[in-house]
Amino acid sequence: MKIHNPFRTALVATLGVGLGILLINSVETLSSVLLYVGTALFLSLGLDPLVSFLERRRLPRWLAVLVTILAVLAIFSGIVLIILPVLVDQISQLIAQITAILSRGDLIPDLKEWMQDTFPNLQVDVVFTYVTDWLTTNLAEIGGSIGQGVLVASGAVVSGLFGAFIILILTIYLTASTPSLKRAVYQLAPSSKRDRFIDLSEQITDSVGYYVMGQVSQGVINGVLSAIYLSIIDAPFPAVLAIIAFFFSLIPLVGTLTGSTIIVLVCLIPGLGSPGIAIAAAIYYLIYMQIEAYVISPRIMSRAVAVPGAVVVVAALAGGSLLGLLGALIAIPVAASILIIYRQVLIPRMNEL
Repeated sequence: MKIHNPFRTALVATLGVGLGILLINSVETLSSVLLYVGTALFLSLGLDPLVSFLERRRLPRWLAVLVTILAVLAIFSGIVLIILPVLVDQISQLIAQITAILSRGDLIPDLKEWMQDTFPNLQVDVVFTYVTDWLTTNLAEIGGSIGQGVLVASGAVVSGLFGAFIILILTIYLTASTPSLKRAVYQLAPSSKRDRFIDLSEQITDSVGYYVMGQVSQGVINGVLSAIYLSIIDAPFPAVLAIIAFFFSLIPLVGTLTGSTIIVLVCLIPGLGSPGIAIAAAIYYLIYMQIEAYVISPRIMSRAVAVPGAVVVVAALAGGSLLGLLGALIAIPVAASILIIYRQVLIPRMNEL
């Protein structure tokens, strides 16, 4: 191919490469904002079936959105009020025990005696001298590392709270304006294909909404039943463990299994639970997981698009690798949306060729 104007060709190529680099840098810079918007959009689609249900009960949309958001906030406020006092109490007990141990005057002699009895061939005095010298030399560096870690953790907490507030505001706005946003997007499709585009879009958004509501419903069922059963068997902190069961049930594929394993291990902690309580909890969760897989989940997810198990695994792994826990949560409805397009657009078009 003969190039008639090398300078113009090189200039256009350079501008194209520069524009591509600029777009990539812009996406990286706006990654947090895009993540907030994506999360809010996902949550608003999940709340839309509930808002539509209230609208069918003749509530105006603004009131339906307000009732839905207030109900969600009330639920999460209740969860925080359940967890926070127990968490503060446990941290206070831990600090009191550590303070009591450190304030003992015979701590060092008792520790030396225990080490000498446990390890007869160990030169305890040499070890203590080495540890003391090392701590004296590196105390300033250790203190600086701890202070830096505290600052980083504090910054992460503040950033997380700010992000949660932004997502809440965006979710309220997107939930309230979902119909108008849909109409604006539908206008982008050609008029000859607009009806088909609207039909597919409604199926996709309904599938995402029913999936989110289904996962939350399964989490509520698991949390309520866990609270009742764990209270009956005298498990430690049944309310906190029930909340753990609820949140892990939101994770597709492995959430219930992971949460159940954590709960059983907590029941094994000496001084809190016992092997008998742990065995009773393990038996219960083995039975519950079978009921959830074959009875609860098929009934709740009947209105969402069925996704094959292999696709669920691949989608969850890919989403988790890209966006962490959020990616694993939204990967399944995204896969369901792709399946809708595959079944209703791609396959019919291939059959026409």
